[in-house]
Amino acid sequence: MNGADSLVRTAVASGIRICFANPGTTELPLVAALDENPGIRPVLCLFEGVCSGAADGYARMSGSPAMTLLHLGPGFANAIANLHNARRAASGVFNVVGDHASWHVDTDPPLAADIVSLASPVSGWLHSARSSSDLARDAAEAIRAAQSGVVSTLIVPHDAQLLAAAAGEVARAPDPLAPVPGSAVDESARLLRGGGTTALLLGGAALTRRGLHAAARIAGQSGCRLWCDTFPARLERGGDLPAVERLPYFAEQAVDALSGLSALVLAGTRPPVSFFGYPGIPSRLVPEDCPTAQLAGAGDDVTQALEELAQALGGAADPRAPAPRNPVGRPSGSLTPEKVAAVVAELQPEGAIVMDESLTASTAYFEAAVSSAPHSYLALTGGAIGQGLPAGSGAALACPDRPVIALQADGSGMYTIQALWSQAREGLDVTNIVFANRGYRILMLELARAGIAELGAQARGLTEFEPAPDWARLARGFGVPGTRVSDAEGLWKELERALEEPGPHLIEVLL
Repeated sequence: MNGADSLVRTAVASGIRICFANPGTTELPLVAALDENPGIRPVLCLFEGVCSGAADGYARMSGSPAMTLLHLGPGFANAIANLHNARRAASGVFNVVGDHASWHVDTDPPLAADIVSLASPVSGWLHSARSSSDLARDAAEAIRAAQSGVVSTLIVPHDAQLLAAAAGEVARAPDPLAPVPGSAVDESARLLRGGGTTALLLGGAALTRRGLHAAARIAGQSGCRLWCDTFPARLERGGDLPAVERLPYFAEQAVDALSGLSALVLAGTRPPVSFFGYPGIPSRLVPEDCPTAQLAGAGDDVTQALEELAQALGGAADPRAPAPRNPVGRPSGSLTPEKVAAVVAELQPEGAIVMDESLTASTAYFEAAVSSAPHSYLALTGGAIGQGLPAGSGAALACPDRPVIALQADGSGMYTIQALWSQAREGLDVTNIVFANRGYRILMLELARAGIAELGAQARGLTEFEPAPDWARLARGFGVPGTRVSDAEGLWKELERALEEPGPHLIEVLL
């Protein structure tokens, strides 16, 4: 048995079931080991950013880490943006990065790079393997870290993969979630009983069904508002679940929303901050005079804490009715983000997984789908665009029995358009809806907010798309059926058809 075999055997024994890969010469022993040790499904991705984004989506929906196989420092560098998003989502990802043979690296070959420096900012666990005999232990430790919800990165020299090694190991189970002290529950209950306008800001596992039902009991007893992070990693919505407001994206709107609070309790998240620094607007969005309690943070058992808080407030049952189902009807005429959102919210089937990277159209969909059939909502956690198509693909592989709808802005979709090829090759049930406004609309909005109402030729050249990509034809070139629609009637028809047919589809909506 060589080092590559021992690593792959350890991964299989430790519950790794999928590997998103873009390997090169330094990873070929690991490629061979995947053949020799069945149990892990290899998925080829044509760009490393698709590997990392798909691993993120897989982890969010399966609750288990995926493996990536990446080629040297430049390959890892291509994956960093979506590993940043995965880190912000607390998604467990097990990266295996091949490196030059230890006896060759001192020659400074063309692809040599400082992988440790590249990996450090996005990795919660990071290690460079020293020998083939260590690979099984190293892999087990990396997988254990990933199972606790961090990005782990194991760098494996080529010779360590080839030399003889011991048998594989099994990763130890991660540490259990920490119980929340009673003092945190008592302080949270005290603030919520204090009167005035109070709020409970939810993130992480607080946004599961169990967490949300406990939050509804808390709101029913205290009258507090229920909010979630602006971009939640995963939020269960619809059906019998309570409606949860999303904290506004723009800093001044978030400040306005938080300014009237008499108390704020945080559960599974941290105090909100502005995405960017704006002159005259505070970076920390919670007013200094607003009493704040941290019920549970990262690594804490937030769902248990919410249930204990509900009990402390006297909430024996969920007293709040879910949002009523309000069919929107069939919009007509030329498309707007609101009309697209209405069509999707009406047609999305029960159990759908919605990956939302529609950016400027995101608010319209979030509001329209509040009372849709039960579904899972995934968002752009870290703000690094190019996550939507890969994460939707990973979610489809994690939950092959559930339809996936990827709401994708056209500009950010171009970052990782290669995900469409993987969708076609793997036959994934993903319906991609591309919002084609032919530009970086979010930049236009930010320029307007900065007081730049009229764009000159130079600024327009950096924000508008000319020539405009033809998404329908691009999709067909990757093997995904693609269509283009310009009115609500056409979108309704094409979305119904796409959801009824198995396999991937793409609908380009002209706005």
